[in-house]
Amino acid sequence: MRLVVGITGATGAIYGIRTLEALRSRSVESHLVISPWGEKTIEVETSHRVEAVRALASHCYDPSDLGAPISSGSYLTEGMVIVPCSMKTLAAIANGYSENLIERAADVTIKERRPLVLVVRETPLSAIHLENMLKLARLGVTIMPPMPAFYCGLRSIDDIVNQLVGKVLDRFNIQHDLFQRWGSSEHRHQGE
Repeated sequence: MRLVVGITGATGAIYGIRTLEALRSRSVESHLVISPWGEKTIEVETSHRVEAVRALASHCYDPSDLGAPISSGSYLTEGMVIVPCSMKTLAAIANGYSENLIERAADVTIKERRPLVLVVRETPLSAIHLENMLKLARLGVTIMPPMPAFYCGLRSIDDIVNQLVGKVLDRFNIQHDLFQRWGSSEHRHQGE
């Protein structure tokens, strides 16, 4: 399995890092692009070094390399996730403006009708943000704001991060046990 991962400058860099860790532990071939602001956010929000985050991926590309394999529809992948996805990146994708490799890879994913998941991060949302999300949702793009499901028995920030990453993996049919699902025996016992 081959998946493209983009990390942009929206808050929530840990979501992207944890996604890469989860893919690596499940032997999924990951193709990573980190925007310049994504790098800055990793440095500001986490204790991870950008080089260490890149090392989690199977392949890494410079965001300015529009000649990279993932910029072509003939390069087969199972899809793409941008985690986190900034509103700038969302706007570019919604309007077919591919200035960098993240945006181009997303454009390719849409045109090839492969799954694209955008973990959008912003609050509050403006009408422009919502219109861009609706435009992409109508094209089949999954818009997945990181909203925790408290029925999972979340007890820590790690639990919240893992639950979102698990939901991302679900979109690509990647098996995991990152969170407790609704209706599981553990969940039923918690309510007793």
